[in-house]
Amino acid sequence: MRSIRPSFTVRRGRSGSRGTSPVLAAVALASVLALTATACGGDKDDNAGGEASASATSGADGDGKIQIPDDIKDKLKEHGIDIDKWKNGAWKNWDRDDWLREANDFINPIIKGLWDPDRMRDADDPDRGVDDNDLSGDQGVTDPTPAPVKAQAVRPPYHSNAATAGKVFFDSPEGTMVCSATVVEDPAHPGKSSLVWTAGHCVHAGKKGGWYRNIAFVPSYNDKGMTEEQLQNATKEQVAPFGVWWGDWAQTSQQWIEQGGETGGDGASYDYAVIHVTPEQGNGGKSLEETVGSALPVNFKAPAVPQVESITATGYPAAAPFDGQSLYQCQDKPGRLSINKADPTMYRIGCTMTGGSSGGGWVATGSDGKPALVSNTSIGPVSSGWLAGPRLGDVAEGVYQAVSKKFAAQ
Repeated sequence: MRSIRPSFTVRRGRSGSRGTSPVLAAVALASVLALTATACGGDKDDNAGGEASASATSGADGDGKIQIPDDIKDKLKEHGIDIDKWKNGAWKNWDRDDWLREANDFINPIIKGLWDPDRMRDADDPDRGVDDNDLSGDQGVTDPTPAPVKAQAVRPPYHSNAATAGKVFFDSPEGTMVCSATVVEDPAHPGKSSLVWTAGHCVHAGKKGGWYRNIAFVPSYNDKGMTEEQLQNATKEQVAPFGVWWGDWAQTSQQWIEQGGETGGDGASYDYAVIHVTPEQGNGGKSLEETVGSALPVNFKAPAVPQVESITATGYPAAAPFDGQSLYQCQDKPGRLSINKADPTMYRIGCTMTGGSSGGGWVATGSDGKPALVSNTSIGPVSSGWLAGPRLGDVAEGVYQAVSKKFAAQ
């Protein structure tokens, strides 16, 4: 979440040497919020749609090497990117003039083996902050601050109790980062979805930046709930038992791209993203949904907040007192939070999850009695205690449908 914590991408201090930059300082106010903002690709309209093209991460030849389709190579060349140099470290160049940011500029070639257990374990949550001025004034309906709800550890194996949950890993100018995410249904491929729902700030930096790089999803990360000490010697198969899935396309709202901020609640009402993924190692033709055995429907017409009895938020909190290696949940009756009265009012629940939980799914029981995704973690106070997530309406549905349609023929 964007800390207010950008739905949780938090940078944790560690004793060992790190390849990432130090923790970003949060504003020293009791009500400061840390936010992480990232957006996905699409046209410059509310739906951020885009024409389908061959995946930059699809295909492999007989010796297992990733094959980049010619149209993607051409697109890379248009931006002055040599694919071989990119894979050998050129992606680490975050020069603002070379940082792709527009909706249709999303490029994410697979770098096989990049996300090894150590790199995944050490990934942090980008820390941001907002002060109480972001929540003041006549900005629409805001209910009283909810009482903190203590996050409860999900019983391992996680795949048995929260099969759609996982982690999104990515690289940013600040270092190696992590968010939470959820496997969702694909209307174009019933029962065979490869769509992942997360926060916009987990894929795009918002108005002052561009697309993050090396975006990958790991379903049921650390499925057996090993301790951080045990993970030091864990194999990749133990850390990622259902594989590493690279994003071959991502989209977020154009509002997030244009308004999303490093601090404050800018763009928070539109802080969501959909990622289409493909397996790093190949998967016998199986989709993500077939691999994990589940995907959640998305409810874009959830009832008004007073009519929602309970919402459950799921994520991998990384900031203290958590370590980012275990899955947690909070359940609470939601209230309303309005940061800008011109934007849709957000859901807010009591929850002690911290940075790293950003992007994690919020689930409520629908009118049919079945669970459905209704939001994702976006922001929360630096001191923890509550989380807020966007209500999913027409703009969110446009992003979702655009990604589904882009891969409908595949």
